[in-house]
Amino acid sequence: MYTQAIHDLAIDLGRMLARSVGLASELFKGWSCHLRINKYNFTPQTVGSTALRMHTDSGFLTILQDDENVSGLELVDKSGAFVSIDPWPGTLLVNLGDIAKVWSNGRFCNVKHRVQCKEASIRVSIASFFLGPKEAAVEAPPELVDSENPRQFVPFTYEDYRKLRLSINLHAGEALQFVSSHS
Repeated sequence: MYTQAIHDLAIDLGRMLARSVGLASELFKGWSCHLRINKYNFTPQTVGSTALRMHTDSGFLTILQDDENVSGLELVDKSGAFVSIDPWPGTLLVNLGDIAKVWSNGRFCNVKHRVQCKEASIRVSIASFFLGPKEAAVEAPPELVDSENPRQFVPFTYEDYRKLRLSINLHAGEALQFVSSHS
């Protein structure tokens, strides 16, 4: 029930994002989703350390049900500084990943983030990743490509991109340079 509700929410958010750039809202049917439960066992010795290094999510968008009591999530703002995201009970956090940047031809930004150990406690979150098409190429729709906005990325499959990120060990959006149409 939870997974279906989150999947439906991801589809709805994708539709809204598509409409925000003037596209039809049925573009996300058949896209893969993945759910992961994150558990951090923070101890007095780990306070002040990085629990999950800075990265971007590889997929289109992530819906995070964050721990309502233990903070630790930090996002990188426009100036490049880390900003702590304090828990807010009853809310979900949504951020865009690398596939959103590619699909939108650079109109959407991928969000760099990390998890810091701020207190000795257990921190749990549920991350639902709306990844991309299962087998079709990831690319900007033709409506988002023109002479003023040339194609920024070559088409690729989500699985190939995921493998690329793992093989070159670049996880904070830098792997996009290897699928850039300008490289």
